[in-house]
Amino acid sequence: MANKLSQIQNMIYEIRGQKVMLDSDLAGLYGVELKVMNQAVKRNIGRFPFDFMFQITNDEWDSLRSQIVTSKNNRGGRRYVPYVFTEQGVSMLSSVINSERAIEVNINIMRTFVKLRQYVLSKGDTTEQIAELRKLLMLYIEKNDKRVNEIIIALNNLIAQPPKTKKIGFNAGN
Repeated sequence: MANKLSQIQNMIYEIRGQKVMLDSDLAGLYGVELKVMNQAVKRNIGRFPFDFMFQITNDEWDSLRSQIVTSKNNRGGRRYVPYVFTEQGVSMLSSVINSERAIEVNINIMRTFVKLRQYVLSKGDTTEQIAELRKLLMLYIEKNDKRVNEIIIALNNLIAQPPKTKKIGFNAGN
């Protein structure tokens, strides 16, 4: 089971700040043809709002393909950019693709999303460290802002025309 979770975890990508899975990966896990899965989704499109499923852009697809380390034979030949499913979208897929395998796979996918969320939440001290660094940076800027202002004033004084002085020499009268 740990191997399945690891395999599924490698199929979760981050796009537009969301953890998502590709339609082709999900179809493969569910043991159905991609075309069949997409038809089931289209027949039930009301169950898949934008925050559950969306089609990625060509640029996102190019970027994602460069990150995927599996062979191109597995993903080649697409005529359109894929749809991706968020955690909620994957959960909704189980109601659209109703088979024993789909139910089993969906349970494993949900467990993987939960593990990822727990991992991120366990790194809470990192957020505190970032907040502390931000405070220190703001203090540094406050202290140095006065110095910078003093430097700017000094530079402005140097740039300004110097006060007129008495000329010394033979042409002092002109």
